[in-house]
Amino acid sequence: MSIAVISLLALLVALVLSMGSRINVGLIAFAFAWLIGVYLADLPTATVLGGFPTALFLTLAGVTLLFAVADCNGTLASLAGHAMHLIRGNRMLMPILFFIITGLLSAAGPGAISAIALIIPMAMTIGRRLQLPPLLVSLMVANGGNAGNLSPVSTVGIIANSRMEIAGISGEEFKVFLANFMAHLLVAAAAYLVFVLRSRGNNDASASLQTEPARLDRHQKLTTLVMVGWIIGVIGFGLHVGFSAYAAACILLVSRAASEKDVIGSMPWGVILMVSGVATLVALLDETGGMELFTALLSAMSTPDTIYGVIAFITGAISAYSSTSGVVMPAFLPIIPDLVANLGGGDPLAIALSINVGSSLVDVSPISTIGAICLATVSDPEQSRRVFFQLMAWGLGMTVVGGLLCQGFALALAGL
Repeated sequence: MSIAVISLLALLVALVLSMGSRINVGLIAFAFAWLIGVYLADLPTATVLGGFPTALFLTLAGVTLLFAVADCNGTLASLAGHAMHLIRGNRMLMPILFFIITGLLSAAGPGAISAIALIIPMAMTIGRRLQLPPLLVSLMVANGGNAGNLSPVSTVGIIANSRMEIAGISGEEFKVFLANFMAHLLVAAAAYLVFVLRSRGNNDASASLQTEPARLDRHQKLTTLVMVGWIIGVIGFGLHVGFSAYAAACILLVSRAASEKDVIGSMPWGVILMVSGVATLVALLDETGGMELFTALLSAMSTPDTIYGVIAFITGAISAYSSTSGVVMPAFLPIIPDLVANLGGGDPLAIALSINVGSSLVDVSPISTIGAICLATVSDPEQSRRVFFQLMAWGLGMTVVGGLLCQGFALALAGL
């Protein structure tokens, strides 16, 4: 068996383990990269280490550090509470507000998982008071978080754009964000429309949510000011996302806006290790020829005209049981040039957008992190069981919807 086949099998095993095991797949990927690279491929250890995504690691750690400060001192929760207070319990507007607030928080930096974990407990509590279906609340919060997930300054946006850059696709941050945003907006709008049609004649369930949220304290005001300044600096003045985030976080920590120990401890190290490990293993596959085999397998399943829907469906099916940012994006985005070459055609950017959209639309599945977070806030056991099956059906259905949407978008773009 050739080293290319062995390295490809290692990636496939890692993908399978990420779907059915609680072990961090990044740790497995690191082990595979070392064992296969050094002892089977006879590569120097330095060559294997060269595949570690140093720039991505530093950027992710910096951004998550800054937003861990804002989370630990209550700034994010307080800002969300103030926003929800604005519409004072309007039943028909509240689901839209759930989508907007979670999307804005996600886009600002922490990404979907952190934003959803922050908003969904509050949203589900309000939803119960307003007699909103738990499924609707989950879908609006989850899709809102995912809609903002690929902004240029969010953690997942950084992962997607850095992996696309490896594939030779750069300077497309706005299109990456817009395609993902529009897909989730369409899906959330469909869910909301069904809710509106079912709610005709039942609009008296609005509850009074008149309790004035507490004012931001001194540390929360400083945190808000620093975060706004950081976003302006990155977007308006081209500051490096990661290093500027370290600087902003240091300002807050020196000002004692939060405990450094609590902040470091609350950072998503598991996700960072997952992304770094899979990226290192993918770099080894590129070194051993395993990526050529991988792209050849994918090419055999499609044509230059159908690749967009096929790749969206495949990545969606994997992501329903695995991690979008930690597994799917690092594994699939770098192979785009070889995939196009094997197919003999295709738009690299459209394929990348299909991977991003297809893999994220399914994240409401209750066996993915986002879906599980939403399900955990449904307190009634009988209702929780029902919502589990609803989210499962919705998430699996999104594999087909994602494939159709991406294929349709690609055909529409080709016709322009």
